[in-house]
Amino acid sequence: MSGLSAADEGNPNIDYAGFLRQAAKVGKEREKRRVTVDQFLEMIQDEDTILLDARSVAMFKTLHVRGAVNLPFPDFTEATLAKVIPNKKTRVVIYCNNNFKNASQAFATKASIASLNINTFNALRSYGYENVYELKPLVDAKNTKIPFGGTAADKDGRLKD
Repeated sequence: MSGLSAADEGNPNIDYAGFLRQAAKVGKEREKRRVTVDQFLEMIQDEDTILLDARSVAMFKTLHVRGAVNLPFPDFTEATLAKVIPNKKTRVVIYCNNNFKNASQAFATKASIASLNINTFNALRSYGYENVYELKPLVDAKNTKIPFGGTAADKDGRLKD
């Protein structure tokens, strides 16, 4: 066997054992890189920071954090990531459905162990992006200073009623 689990033999493009090793390694780093709302807002004001939304195009169009770029998680490849984040040292800030409540039309809560943040953080690190941060808290989308864009947001960046 070439480092692949028995279940993955026959397909060198799938490596679950490697995924588990990477997730364990990245998990320790991730805990130090989860940020408060105030830290998040400060980071995304920096023009050299990429705010990445890995949700579907439809959900992004409905509601997203203002200033975010959208690259849906299923579309992550070396090439697509490089188009959005050309420098692997660039600070990348992420958020997902599970960061927001009271906006289920755009931020439908996922199973906690399947949270998109977990997979996005791990995937970005797996592709060599070194400077990844994640919004930590659960935020009430109806009562936050985080500005939104999309069809469900008003001109002031607030969730429409």
